[in-house]
Amino acid sequence: MPDRATRVIAIRHGETAWNVDTRIQGQLDIPLNDTGRRQARRLARALADEDLHAVYASDLGRAHQTAQALAEATGLAVVAERGLRERGFGVFEGRTFQEIEQSWPELSQRWRRRDPDFGPEGGETLAGFYDRCIATARRLADAHPGQTIALVAHGGVLDCLYRASSRIDLQAPRTWQLGNAGINRLLYTPQGFTLIGWADMLHLEDDALDEL
Repeated sequence: MPDRATRVIAIRHGETAWNVDTRIQGQLDIPLNDTGRRQARRLARALADEDLHAVYASDLGRAHQTAQALAEATGLAVVAERGLRERGFGVFEGRTFQEIEQSWPELSQRWRRRDPDFGPEGGETLAGFYDRCIATARRLADAHPGQTIALVAHGGVLDCLYRASSRIDLQAPRTWQLGNAGINRLLYTPQGFTLIGWADMLHLEDDALDEL
């Protein structure tokens, strides 16, 4: 039933210094930079009047910091959810895109081609990451029929949500934005996710950064 659908506001964390450097963060715990903290405050103001019932966030600091600003504006507590973490990139973590290409040219090509079975040493495969993200998001949405929740996570997680809600293949090239602290809206029923609105950046003016 439509009135029992869960409204999901999906948010990527605010900017970090490593976003600016195009350095792979993965599951390393990198904090927000000054711009990211400002983005989190603007996001919180933009969503302060939403009828939110819960705020879930990746347990990594950059997502939790972003969620904390929203939680304070809405009077809610942040619920840490490990399943919303960014993809584990193993040996790629801490490296720039250029460094990865220079050090592991063949593996870099598999990564760039979005090979679903590829995972860097010590990291997750793309297919495994997608399954983990969507299973987590479904579990959280299932717990709030007829309510609105916020999921504050990472670019890779939001990419998975976009693909699931738009029925886009995991290997298709990305043509949509994953800007820091953007507002993205989904509807969830037991049949799956549906895309309602994506990449609302008006609250950020010129602060959004989206690295391809």
